[in-house]
Amino acid sequence: MFIMIKNALLLPIWDILELKKLKPIEVLMALTVPLVWGMGLVFAKGAIDHFPPILLMALRFTLTASVLVWFVPIPKKHLKSLFGIAIIAAAIQYSLTFTGLKGLDAGIAALIVQLEVPFLVILGIIFLKEKAEKKTFIGIAMAFTGVAIMTQQNDIRVNINSVFLVVLGGLAWAVGQVLIRKLIDIRVMQITAWVAVFAVPQLFFMSAIFETGQIEALQNASSIVWWAVVYLGLVMTAFGYLLWNNLIRNHNVGKVAPFLLLLPIFSLIGGVVFLGETPTLLMLFGGVIILFGVGLITVPLATLSNLFKR
Repeated sequence: MFIMIKNALLLPIWDILELKKLKPIEVLMALTVPLVWGMGLVFAKGAIDHFPPILLMALRFTLTASVLVWFVPIPKKHLKSLFGIAIIAAAIQYSLTFTGLKGLDAGIAALIVQLEVPFLVILGIIFLKEKAEKKTFIGIAMAFTGVAIMTQQNDIRVNINSVFLVVLGGLAWAVGQVLIRKLIDIRVMQITAWVAVFAVPQLFFMSAIFETGQIEALQNASSIVWWAVVYLGLVMTAFGYLLWNNLIRNHNVGKVAPFLLLLPIFSLIGGVVFLGETPTLLMLFGGVIILFGVGLITVPLATLSNLFKR
């Protein structure tokens, strides 16, 4: 009886999300990406208590660039463009997002980061003349409403500047993605590697301007903190993007993008388990609204139609 009930619940979801079109190893990869990215915010939150956030990002991309740059050719025709993209989509974006993370729980920050998706859609409509369905506009409204609901929580309201920084970081990411979409004759992994290369000096420069205590932080960092840096640079960024790029190379983005809705869930769980965070019901309610909104944006209309036919 239990097996019958389980199959009755799981098989429709399997069909609706078209998971049967993915190989088991690809499903595992699609689940691993939001896991390693979501836990990255948790480990970053822990490391930010020791390292200034911009310095932490500089160290992260130093590791990423040191590993990836050897495996991709130099995109000579795009170096100038990639330098500019690195300023916006890496140096500015990660400086804003992770400085904001310092004043927020990891799980809450992960939910607010989801605004990257509606920002990207809006910019795509304005600058790339892309078209959007009605459900997309409903999803955008829901995502921003969810953030507004979360800011009514006193713990978040007193750190509203941190929320603002994370939101601006999401906007910077979206701007960078619009610029990336204009590039032609370049592999995704080349973009990831060389944006990291250019981001390293940019982030160290920004850290020198806006932060203090870098030398002391480097001298006094414990082995646990350095392992967090290794995770951010090698697991979250290099390994995570390797898996993601492999997925989107072989499948339509719309088929695998819904898996990324799991990212803030993993961050919330990781924040509770490893950092002792305690999100309130109001925060979780706002987070659910955000995820539903982003889901409306990212899940294909045909998939949603199948859901409501059942």
